[in-house]
Amino acid sequence: MDTDRNDRIALDVHAHLAPIVPDRLAAFDGAAWDADDMRLTLDDRTLGLKPLFKPDVLIGWMDDNGVEQAWVSVPPPLYRQTLAPAQASRWVDYVNAGLAAVCGAYQGRLAPLYHLPLEHPSLAQDVAESRISHGARRFSAPAGGTRELALSDPRYEGLWKVLDANACFLFLHPASCADGRLAAFYLENLLGNPHETAVAVAHLVFGGVCERYPRMRFCLAHGGGATAMVAGRWQRGFDTKRPGVDTTRSAPRAILRRVMADCVVHDGEALRLAASVFGTENIVFGSDWPFPMGLPSPQRQLENVASDLRRQILSANGSRLKALYT
Repeated sequence: MDTDRNDRIALDVHAHLAPIVPDRLAAFDGAAWDADDMRLTLDDRTLGLKPLFKPDVLIGWMDDNGVEQAWVSVPPPLYRQTLAPAQASRWVDYVNAGLAAVCGAYQGRLAPLYHLPLEHPSLAQDVAESRISHGARRFSAPAGGTRELALSDPRYEGLWKVLDANACFLFLHPASCADGRLAAFYLENLLGNPHETAVAVAHLVFGGVCERYPRMRFCLAHGGGATAMVAGRWQRGFDTKRPGVDTTRSAPRAILRRVMADCVVHDGEALRLAASVFGTENIVFGSDWPFPMGLPSPQRQLENVASDLRRQILSANGSRLKALYT
């Protein structure tokens, strides 16, 4: 497809690949790769969306849709958040080394968002420090997926300090939802994903994380989930001094202007709401490639977005972000 220069997409912050190194995978309990059918099974969950294993197909899609660069993260089935720390350390090393190799083969077009296992705060800090020592400043991490830990937990302070000191980019993507009521009707994705992201953001806002660590950049998948819709309610809770809300901090609406979000919301009004909450300069393009719930035809799916906002999302905001992390 020929894409007009005005419609070209400077940066996709939300693309997924699953790195496959058969010899290394064979050493992990609970992991199996079927090369004939191109299926990856992890902890009894099978991932068979073949483009996830084909970076050349991602490049082809980028060429067809005028996407100049994509920042690549692993999809949620590869988070494996129930692994014990020692196993998780080995797994994260596999995932991140695989991402580096895949993206290195398409330098300039693909760049890795190294995975941080937030279910183990000290390990996440170790991974961040190690990658930063080799020049990395872009990361991704699960937004939720565990019952025991929220992002306001003091055990994350070391990680936030490291990421803030190096002005890092952290893409937060929802993980599994802990609510059993959402097992039906695909609700774990349709409702659970927006919920998990909003819970993560609430802890970053009310726990003072964004305020204490202003140099790091949080970027939220799926337009921030439910965050934009409840931002006014959060502000009302702050204004009326609800129990547990620290009103000595900055107001929630002000803090949310420091947070970025991608454009994967599937509704023009929802996208305008997200832009009004986070700021038009903070909405960046994300495709969620290659998942059906994403934007496989971004030019068409965003064609009804107001031209000024569309231009910022497709070009200006991504170009500015890319320049900061080149």
